[in-house]
Amino acid sequence: MKEYKMYIGGEWTDAASGEILTTLNPSTEEPFARVPAAGPADADRAVRAARAAFPVWSGLPQAERNKVLFRIAALIRENAEEMARLEGLEHGTPYRDAFSVCMGAAEKFEWSANAACRVMGDQIPVPGETLSYLKREPCGVIGFIIPWNLPTIMTAVKLAPALAVGNTCVLKPSSINSAIGLHFAEVISKAEGLPAGAVNVITGPGGGVGAALASHPEVDMIGFTGSSETGKRILASAAPTVKKCVMELGGNNPVLIYEDADTDAAIAVLAWRQFNNSGQHCSGPGRYYVHEKVYDDFVEKFIAYAKTVTVGDPRDKGTTMGPLVSREHQGKVAGYIKSALDEGARLAFGGDVSEKGFFITPTVLADCRHDMTAARDEIFGPVAVIIKYGDADDLVSLANDSRYGLCAHVWTRDIARGLSLADKLQVGAVFVNCQMLANEQPWGTSVKESGIGKEGGLYGMLEFTDQKLVCVHYGA
Repeated sequence: MKEYKMYIGGEWTDAASGEILTTLNPSTEEPFARVPAAGPADADRAVRAARAAFPVWSGLPQAERNKVLFRIAALIRENAEEMARLEGLEHGTPYRDAFSVCMGAAEKFEWSANAACRVMGDQIPVPGETLSYLKREPCGVIGFIIPWNLPTIMTAVKLAPALAVGNTCVLKPSSINSAIGLHFAEVISKAEGLPAGAVNVITGPGGGVGAALASHPEVDMIGFTGSSETGKRILASAAPTVKKCVMELGGNNPVLIYEDADTDAAIAVLAWRQFNNSGQHCSGPGRYYVHEKVYDDFVEKFIAYAKTVTVGDPRDKGTTMGPLVSREHQGKVAGYIKSALDEGARLAFGGDVSEKGFFITPTVLADCRHDMTAARDEIFGPVAVIIKYGDADDLVSLANDSRYGLCAHVWTRDIARGLSLADKLQVGAVFVNCQMLANEQPWGTSVKESGIGKEGGLYGMLEFTDQKLVCVHYGA
């Protein structure tokens, strides 16, 4: 079992208290790594290191920062096999998916370096002999709280654009798979030109370290991905210092399958997304509303797809779905399956829960209702909740009847209908006959309890900047 240290101010260090946390291999439940259990004092040390590095990093020309980001991308590519192995062992991602994730992380840094030069100001026409313009500046020190569901790629999603525009950062990985975050720090720490303190990685419980970052007066901004409930607590901690916050929170994403939908194409996209990463995707389908004319066909095809999923050890090249991240989360997902069956759903396929390792087989729940707990909450697991509807049902009202508003999926051959629904659905992103999340796209949060701000693309990068108005009178 490997022991890790935190990365603060360019140095590897233990927690001030000397306390440690032990992470587990979710496939075997065996202890995997020992990591420092940081507290508020460690968070303060990391924030001060980031503050000291800020004038150095933000003062570099954009071209020089870009060179560093390209070096980071190259280092990730060089170390991708080991990073993928670690993602499989501590998180449960099948190797072939994990390797692709690491390649994607490298692309995030390359894309951010290329995009940062587009973050420019604007001239504002005003009367008289006066020049008025807006300039963009980095926010300062950013505290990032990284989710457990996609540890490698989410670290890159947050860190790359923030660094590109000149911020310095303190990252707190999830306590569940902290070794992945600390190994990420090991890789990027070798990038020539990255000042000590520009990136700091500390590990520890969210209630201690996360709250300390959110409330620290020297932290200018918080970036968080996780549950809506945790996001609300972070907002409360950030409120006394009026920090800027960008948050991607919970979702229960509706899928609207119309009677003219190409069900084969829909299954190929949706079922893959449902079971990939054991269903632990923010953008994954939450509840399926399927027209009665295609309902039986859709359910049968979903079951057929589920039967092709191979659940097992992430190190096995034949495995296509690994375990859930923890025993706690496995119990939560199993609880939603049970509640659905108790409330009248039909177990069309799967539903098996392992005693060793945190596995749940791909599960298809048919004949569900909109008012069921499993259709109202965010399951965040490999469980399809399928609801039949008819011509008389107000599908838009059903889809919008949720406290979440992350995204929605629409499948219909009638593109005019799809575009009309994009206007009516109360979500941050609508996918019509597809699912695509490219580097260039901003990911839609900001709706209901699903978040604040944007992530990804140029709009997401702009979140890590502040606009400053400059007004100069040049007349006599």
